[in-house]
Amino acid sequence: MAVVLAFAVVLFAAVLVSEIAHRTVLSTAVLFLVAGFVLGDGVLGFIPLSQGTETVRQLAEFALFAVLFTDGMRLNFKQLRTQWRLPGRALGIGMPITFALIALLAHYLVGLNWLEAFLIAAVLSPTDPVFAAALVSREKVPQRVRHLLNVESGLNDGLALPVVLVLLALAANESPHPAALAGELALGIAVGVGLSYLAIVVQRLPLLSATARYGPLGAFAIGLAVLGLCSLTHANMFLGAFTAGVTIATASEETKAAFDHFGELVAELLKLAALLVFGAVMSPAFLADIPLSGWVFAVLVLVLARPVALLTALVGSDLGRDERLAVAWFGPKGFASVVYGLLVLHSGLAASNEVFHLVALAIAISILAHSSTDILIVRRFESAAGSGGSGGSAAGAGGGSSAADPSRPDAFGRDGEQR
Repeated sequence: MAVVLAFAVVLFAAVLVSEIAHRTVLSTAVLFLVAGFVLGDGVLGFIPLSQGTETVRQLAEFALFAVLFTDGMRLNFKQLRTQWRLPGRALGIGMPITFALIALLAHYLVGLNWLEAFLIAAVLSPTDPVFAAALVSREKVPQRVRHLLNVESGLNDGLALPVVLVLLALAANESPHPAALAGELALGIAVGVGLSYLAIVVQRLPLLSATARYGPLGAFAIGLAVLGLCSLTHANMFLGAFTAGVTIATASEETKAAFDHFGELVAELLKLAALLVFGAVMSPAFLADIPLSGWVFAVLVLVLARPVALLTALVGSDLGRDERLAVAWFGPKGFASVVYGLLVLHSGLAASNEVFHLVALAIAISILAHSSTDILIVRRFESAAGSGGSGGSAAGAGGGSSAADPSRPDAFGRDGEQR
C-alpha cells in the first residue's frame, strides 16, 4: 500500500502544478520520475522495489498497452493509406540507421560484444508513444509532424520486438523460430482487428444501444478483451492494442468519440504510475554502477543516433527545416524499451544486468530531456507561424492531408495539450 499512497500524493501534487507545467518546461512525467527516485529504496526507502520486481514489468506492459490502444484511435485506415510516406521513411530508413548507430556506440564505446550491441540497439531503437503524446497532442505543431511521430511510435515497438526475441535466442545459443515469431505478430494483428471489428458489428445490432454513461466503457471492454485474448493465445499484445485502436477509429467514430476522454485518463494514470515505479528502481547505487562510458553512450543515443538517422531519412521530403529538426530530436525512449530491457534482464545472459542498466539510464535521460522540451518545440512553431516562417507548414505531397487532428483532452482536462 506504500506505492498506492505515494502515487496518490504525487498525483495530487501533479494536478496542482498542471497549469504551470502546461506553460513551462516543468513536466508531470519528470515529477513522477523524480518522486519515485526520492521515495525508492536507494534514498528514503518508502517504495521498496528493485529492477527485478514483477510490479515494474507489469506496470510497464499495461501502460504501453493502454497508450498504444488510445493512440491507435487517433488514426484510421483511410488516413494511414493516404499519409504513409513520411512514417514510411522514419520506419524504413530512420529506424535501421538508428539501430546501426546505437550498435556501433555500444560496441566501440561501452565495449559490448556485437551480439550484445545489436541487442541493446534493438531495445533502444523504438520511440515511445507514451511520451510522444506530449507533442503529438498539441495542435500548434503541424499536423504532418504529429502524424509522423504518432504512426512511427505506434508501429516501431512491434517491429523491434521480433528482433529482440531473435537476438535473445541467439545469445542464449538457442535456435530462433522465425515462423513462431511471425505467427505471434500476425496473431496480434488478427486479434486486434478481428475482435474489435466483431464487437463493433455487435454494437450495431437492432435493439442494442449504449447510454451516455456506459458509452465510454464499450471501447474499454474491447481493449480488455484484446488484452485477455492476446495473453491466452500468446499473440503480440502491443500490436493487438494498436491495431484494435485503429480498427475502432476506422469502423466506429461514435465508439471512438465516446471513449476519448475516459481512455486518455486511464492511459495517463497507468503512465504516471509506471513512471513512479520506474523512478524507484533508479537508485543512487543503480546509477553508480554505470561507468562514465555508459553515461556518454546514453547521451549519444539521444543527441546523435536519433537525429542523424531521422535527418538522413527525411532528405528529399517536403518537411521544412523546423519540422525536420523537431522530428529528429523528438524520439523519446520509454515503456517499450523498459519492457524489452526487462526481457533481457530476465534472460540470464551474462551481460543482461549491464545491458539493462544502460537501457534504464537512456530512458531516464530521455524522459527528463524530451518531457521538458516539447513546450520549446511548440513555441518554436508558434513563433515561425507568427512570423510567416517555413517551419510550420502542414501541407505537402510527402505529408498527406493538412487538416488538423481533432483536439483531445488530457488527464487534467486541457484540450489537446498534455504535459
